[in-house]
Amino acid sequence: MSDFTEEDRRILAYLHDSVSRGERYFRSKNIAEQLGLSSKQVGVRLPRLAERTDDIEIEKWGRAKSTTWRVSPG
Repeated sequence: MSDFTEEDRRILAYLHDSVSRGERYFRSKNIAEQLGLSSKQVGVRLPRLAERTDDIEIEKWGRAKSTTWRVSPG
């Protein structure tokens, strides 16, 4: 995980923790609020993290007003 930025690591840690408690669907703005980031900071990183991490699966799930991300254990 050394090639991840601090924000990447914070997002991944949040997702790991949330998935371990049974949560599966996320919006960038909700993640951003929890971590003190902007929704744009989170939204830009999620597709890249989806490609670079193997321990959880991140996929774009739906788009209404904002994108919903489905996250599951890898």
